[in-house]
Amino acid sequence: WRWARTSRSGRIGFWARTEERWKTQIDEAGAKQTNITPGGNQRGKRRTHGMAEELILVNERNRAIGRAEKWAVHREARLHRAFSIFLVDAAGRLLLQRRRRAKYHSGGLWANSCCGHPRPGERTLAAARRRLDEELGARARLRFGFRARYCTALPNGLTENEIVHVYFGVAPTALALNPAEVAAVSWMTLPQLKADIARRPARYAYWLRYYLKNHYGALRRDVAAVAT
Repeated sequence: WRWARTSRSGRIGFWARTEERWKTQIDEAGAKQTNITPGGNQRGKRRTHGMAEELILVNERNRAIGRAEKWAVHREARLHRAFSIFLVDAAGRLLLQRRRRAKYHSGGLWANSCCGHPRPGERTLAAARRRLDEELGARARLRFGFRARYCTALPNGLTENEIVHVYFGVAPTALALNPAEVAAVSWMTLPQLKADIARRPARYAYWLRYYLKNHYGALRRDVAAVAT
């Protein structure tokens, strides 16, 4: 698969991977299918900075037991609730996003379409819809696929310790990327993604690698259900 950008004239030209400033990258087939507006979503950008966000602390049965500030949760490796979203097109390709380099962890890595955390008092599905809008300027009807449980220490000293609700939905025909969150997007089929992770695992966020390794059957089932 190849990287591409859309110029102001609307033509697609290939580039080297230089990312001193934010750029939108999409593969050629994705450009034909999805209308992408770089920097078009300002709602999520306003919410990203200057706010102390609280997360839902849970026990191993995924029952809420409290709340805590996001940075403290990740510094102290506290178990919390999260969600991941996979958007799928009619050909069964997954929409992937590259996280902005300045993200508080896993910056510059490729991940699934969207990830996040519900806030205290917020339903997980509602939070997933909110985050889709904040990151991608997108709306989609989401269906629950499966639940994942993982814990990993990150290179910057933080720890992801999550119970994750994984959702699937049809990719919309238009996106408005939030440059405060998303550096690039691309499309890959599940087998292509699995093969590329095997070749170049360091390019991908831990949780995406975890899903492919431990939940591949569920991913294949749920992607097929959305694509059809």
